[in-house]
Amino acid sequence: MAKLSTDELLEAFKDLTLIELSEFVKKFEETFDVTAAAPVAVAAAGGAPAAGGEAAPAAEEKDEFNVVLEAAGDKKIQVIKVVRELVSGLGLKEAKDLVESAPKPILEGVAKDAADAAKAKLEEAGAKVSLS
Repeated sequence: MAKLSTDELLEAFKDLTLIELSEFVKKFEETFDVTAAAPVAVAAAGGAPAAGGEAAPAAEEKDEFNVVLEAAGDKKIQVIKVVRELVSGLGLKEAKDLVESAPKPILEGVAKDAADAAKAKLEEAGAKVSLS
């Protein structure tokens, strides 16, 4: 099998649905006995604006979105289950802490369709969600 470049792998991942990507991450974690939970901590901490006050140009069309959990709503347990489903490698305690510390980003830098799918799933579970 030919070795794929990083760009080729990214292009292949762009064609996957959120569920397919989640399944891939789980299989990757099992195969290599690793966890993908570390990037979640970085993503949650990465919400601060860049030093120097620089902002991205507003004229560009946005192709990456952040899914932000605004509030868990009345069905917190359902929302925790959905968060664990969306963010692979997240344990029950981490998911609960994330939900209870809302507003928090759940997914960052995802495609529009993946962000919409995640938002719909979270709202169906009773959460208040925004896209940024």
